[in-house]
Amino acid sequence: MVVIIINFDIKEIAMGNSIVESIKQHKQQPNLKFRLKKTAERFTKHLFRTLFDAETPVEENMEALKDEFEELVDLACWNVDKPCSKVWDNYIAKLPHILEMINDDAKAIAKNDPASLSIEEVYLCYPGFYAIAIYRLAHELYVSGFPLVPRLMTEYAHRLTGVDINPGAKIGKSFFIDHATGVVIGETTVIKDNVKIYQGVTLGALYVAKDMENVKRHPTIENNVTIYANATILGGETVIGENSIIGGNVWLTKSVPANSVVSHKPDIKIKTVTNE
Repeated sequence: MVVIIINFDIKEIAMGNSIVESIKQHKQQPNLKFRLKKTAERFTKHLFRTLFDAETPVEENMEALKDEFEELVDLACWNVDKPCSKVWDNYIAKLPHILEMINDDAKAIAKNDPASLSIEEVYLCYPGFYAIAIYRLAHELYVSGFPLVPRLMTEYAHRLTGVDINPGAKIGKSFFIDHATGVVIGETTVIKDNVKIYQGVTLGALYVAKDMENVKRHPTIENNVTIYANATILGGETVIGENSIIGGNVWLTKSVPANSVVSHKPDIKIKTVTNE
């Protein structure tokens, strides 16, 4: 018979308990449940596939999506006075219109990009299209006042595509983001119809302060504007007039009138080569 003797160090146990209790005291956010993030991502992927995948049946998936949305309500709606559970019926009623707008975005990409060989390629391959689609699906929930989930949806698309569109932005018909990566579109941005932007474009605020929470901080882009790569346009009062072209690497903090062409002129110097 073998007897195993275990020596417990009372001091070590007490110290361990003290550390655990200290950690518990510093966990001050009772509503911070990280499964909300995973649930929102699963809902986003499921919704996108239901709306666009030819092999995914719509009717039975809508029932599954409803169940997933109810889980989001339980996790995200901390204020009992907000009727989040009623959002779903209003949301699905608007899905046909949202889907129509997303399809128009895909058509705009296929029409404007000579590298696009088919409309199917746009849906399957274009990160800019995916980011726009998820933005549109999230924006309607944002408008309805559904908390946090719209931001989780667009942040999921941001992680996949490199395009950061706040769900509060207002974007019109036939929007086209080419190459996608590095695009930033702030919460109070207004983008009207038939706008095309390229990689690295920032539509941002001149400066950030918490007391500007309900102030328009980001620019307005009128109809038929093209903004080329790495242009930066800042400020809530900045308006880019319709039919304008903003060149690459331009920095703008003031409005430009309709039909403008704004370009960045590089400073080119020829270095002198001396023969030794």
